[in-house]
Amino acid sequence: MIDVKIWNQESTDWRFVMERGGDCAPLTLRAVGPDHALVVNLGQDATAETARRGAAKAVKAVRELGAQSLLLDVTGIKRALGAEGLAAAAQGAELACYRQECWKEQEDKPFTLYIAGAEDMDAEAVLQRTRAVTRAVCLARDMTNRPVNMLTPALMAVTMAEAAEKAGVEVDILRKKQTRALGMGAYHAVGDSAAHPPRLIVLRWKGGKKGDAPIALVGKGVCFDTGGYNIKTGPGLKVMRSDMAGAAAVCAVVLALAENKVPINVTAVIPAVENRISPESMVPGDVVRSMSGKTIQINNTDAEGRLILADAITYAIQEEKAGRVVDIATLTGACANTLGHLTAGLVSNSDELCGQLLSSAQKTGEQYWRFPTFPEYKKMIESPVADLSNQSNDGCGAITAGMFLMEFAGDTPWVHVDIAGTAWTDQARREYQTVGATGAGVTTLYQLCADLADN
Repeated sequence: MIDVKIWNQESTDWRFVMERGGDCAPLTLRAVGPDHALVVNLGQDATAETARRGAAKAVKAVRELGAQSLLLDVTGIKRALGAEGLAAAAQGAELACYRQECWKEQEDKPFTLYIAGAEDMDAEAVLQRTRAVTRAVCLARDMTNRPVNMLTPALMAVTMAEAAEKAGVEVDILRKKQTRALGMGAYHAVGDSAAHPPRLIVLRWKGGKKGDAPIALVGKGVCFDTGGYNIKTGPGLKVMRSDMAGAAAVCAVVLALAENKVPINVTAVIPAVENRISPESMVPGDVVRSMSGKTIQINNTDAEGRLILADAITYAIQEEKAGRVVDIATLTGACANTLGHLTAGLVSNSDELCGQLLSSAQKTGEQYWRFPTFPEYKKMIESPVADLSNQSNDGCGAITAGMFLMEFAGDTPWVHVDIAGTAWTDQARREYQTVGATGAGVTTLYQLCADLADN
């Protein structure tokens, strides 16, 4: 737990100064003098991301020493980076204090961060806006870290609906009878494999002008993925509760937009399922009909995420009348193998929307890379008996998975975000991360929506 306050002469264990320049390497910590001062060097070319990482590094250092509070002097950051630097430092500090939910009998000691040196700016407003986004990241981490027996599709729907209603966000939960009536055969090919029935969760933040088409955020919500009859191995199964990180991200983004009252219409569409093995499970060779009318040959039951996303994207466009769509998913191991654990992959049919997302990411510190969509890749998902195959016949797994989804976006501007490598970490690769879920995509999708609202 962390509490962020403007400095008001209350006692602190440590004083924390962030400065630019100097001879030492960026993000170097050094203790100064008897008054417990800790200086973080941000380097000559300081950015909001280095401020975020520097603050996180300092907070982790003083917490390890047993401190329960810290005074952050942002004078240097303010001079160099203004409000953006203040927001980033506060966010890094708060994320560094994150602890995942635990069912042990233990007490988490509270930690207080005091902010000084921002008296001539509206620091309270900056911190309030930032806090909403940071809490959203922590909420996404919490949901993604949660064991599957505590987050079935039904429990996910209840959790998200309760949070949304408190935030003033409109909620619809569609059950099997409703989604069958809509013809969501690809979604049901996965969802009907488990004793826990699927749910289609729809969250609507109507902050923009009445009648303006919403941007749809579609999040993959596979609460647990065994792989189906193409079953995963032991090590792969271990963290498959994280296969709903995209769902957690889009829910968290909508809640943050509502808390900050961002003037834009945004709809989150979350297909929540489990991919298990049962007499009802799909098997390789099956052909199913999607909501769009396109038929899909199932050549790999572990390529289930694209099936539920295909119907969710169609739902967002046909039923929610979305003018733009961004889907986010832990979709392919191929993306993680290609880009590693610090960069997410993008596939898009729109240079404009993809460019806007990449521009927004420059403000958040998250890294993305756009994959090519050459016509030759489309041939890799052709099927002799259906409109599409759910598995590539010639590699390029991350690209072909995206191009599979592109078929369901049609002419609607669309971006696919593959966070398979960035949603979970076995070691903190950024100072503000902790082992487990990272909350990948939350800050960038929030920033994208805020930027679209500004424009």
